[in-house]
This record gives sequence, structure tokens and C-alpha cells, in this order.
Amino acid sequence: MRIDFVSDVACPWCAVGLNSLERALASIGKDFEVEIHMQPFELNPAMGPDGADAIEYLSDKYGITPEQIAQNQAAIRARGAAVGFTFGQRGRVWNTFDAHRLLHWAGVEGAPGQQRALKHALLKAYHGEGRNPGGHDVLVELAQAVGLDVTRAKAVLDSDEFGLEVRQAETTWQRAGIHSVPAVIINERHLISGGQPPEVFEQALREIAAS
Repeated sequence: MRIDFVSDVACPWCAVGLNSLERALASIGKDFEVEIHMQPFELNPAMGPDGADAIEYLSDKYGITPEQIAQNQAAIRARGAAVGFTFGQRGRVWNTFDAHRLLHWAGVEGAPGQQRALKHALLKAYHGEGRNPGGHDVLVELAQAVGLDVTRAKAVLDSDEFGLEVRQAETTWQRAGIHSVPAVIINERHLISGGQPPEVFEQALREIAAS
């Protein structure tokens, strides 16, 4: 079974959704083999390298108050805790394009599972620790932590390598109708939208596998 996980590192519901999907896969166990491919989507593609204050940016973008943002974040923290993801303070919103380039590289040149591990590390760094997922120092550190080649990671980040591939992938998913994330596409045919609970993912995966 092929699973394309379309998401952005900057998306809190993507952290919830990925952990939820992982729990569903753990429940299923070895009933069938699964390949997960991380696919790019940018919530803030025009974000500059210096980022922006999170509260101000979210208020302007969605037209909501700081109080509403706090309520939303409390709800997300609760959902994250339910699937084993701990949210911390995220004071700024950052550009994630270089993170997507590195994830693409990990999928192309990394060993099986390294792209998936890097995605988890990026989500934890930003949503759990408030670090800049577009900072090259952070990206190199996380690449090393999941066993990727550091020299190669630096070379990718210091160039525009895989930039075109990421842009093309983003365009492909948008043309396919993906306009919000996370979006989980099974076997390139079945779509599960949003950060669903583990049991929803598990039921869908079992039904698709049996069909």
C-alpha cells in the first residue's frame, strides 16, 4: 500500500495527523506492507526568511482574535496529547521551502524510513520546541540526527537543488484538488482529509486493503 502524506511542517494539524496515522499503522501491525511518501505543501509560501510573529500573522491571515487563536491552540494541544505529540510554544511562523527540499532529498537519496524520520524530527523541532524549520543549522542538525549524510545535506541546502521538483510536486497536488492539509492519499486513489483520530485511519486503511 502506498500512502502519500501531503503536509507542511508549519501545520499543527499535520503533526496530529501524522502521529495519528502512525498509531493506526501500529495497530494494523504487519497485516500489510506500507510505503509512506512525504509530499510538499506550503501554508505560507510568501513568508520571508525572517519569519513573522505567529499571533499577528494568524490574526491577519484568518481574521481571528488572539483569544480565538489561544482556544484553537488549546484544542490542538489536546488532540496532539491524545496521539502522543507534545506541542510547545511557537512564537513565530517560518518559511518551510528548504525543509521541503531536504525532505525531498531524503526521499530520493536516503535509506528507507529516513524521510519519515526527518519529517517527525521537523514537526517536533517546530511545534514542540519552537525552532525555525527553515534554518539551515536546524535542518543539518536534524538530518544528522536521523542518520542522513551531513555533507550532502549541507550541499543541498547551499544550492537550489530539488527546488524545481518541490514546486512541481506542490503544483501537482494543488491541481489534484488538495487545498488544505494534512491530506492522506492511499494508493493514489483514496483521500482522507484532516488530522483524523487513529481509529478513522485504521478503518479506512483496512477497508481499502480489503477492496
